Amino acid sequence: MKILIVDDNHNVSETIADYLELEGMTIDCAYHGEAAIKLVSDNHYDVIIMDIMMPKLDGINAVKKLREELFCSTPILFLTAKDGLDDKIAAFQAGGDDYLMKPFAMQELSLRLHALASRGPRQDIGNLMYADIQMNIKTNEVQRDGQMIKLSGIQLKILKTLLRKAPAIVSRAEVIESVWGDESPSSDALRSHIYSLRTALDKGFSETRLETIHGKGYRIRA
Repeated sequence: MKILIVDDNHNVSETIADYLELEGMTIDCAYHGEAAIKLVSDNHYDVIIMDIMMPKLDGINAVKKLREELFCSTPILFLTAKDGLDDKIAAFQAGGDDYLMKPFAMQELSLRLHALASRGPRQDIGNLMYADIQMNIKTNEVQRDGQMIKLSGIQLKILKTLLRKAPAIVSRAEVIESVWGDESPSSDALRSHIYSLRTALDKGFSETRLETIHGKGYRIRA
């Protein structure tokens, strides 16, 4: 599990990171909202831990930008000393998924992170975007650089899976699980769908977006 900790208190961030790394998690840290947005733009995270009071860009406005501008569907846990009801309302309205008060028990934080990660990405965030590809998850409309692309149902499912984790590599097993569940297709069928999806995405463009990483899986690349 990969976690982003966003907190301007370096001691707090380092203490949390040390504990979670001992549990086998991979940790990145940001010390204000602007840095968090840059990291989320370039990386995939399973959960984001967000403080509220920070310089440059506070946690509430950082989460609003993540949800409304980057269409980030990653679960977000607010970890803060602010205990007012208005603060909690603002956090959830901005797009938060959980709220934990400081001081806190590390074990409880870990349990909440696992619970959020197990739910997976939020399904109510308007668009999935990476590089010049955009998918409206409500209408299934797909565009590349403003050009509409028609895809089959299976191609849409594959693209949605890849966009949710872009630019990370998605294994063949993950693609199969997300698209077909327990009914695994033949290797030739999967290759055929990947080829058709790549052809559709790249038509009229000189640069390919869907990349096959032999022995590892697939990814959407910038």
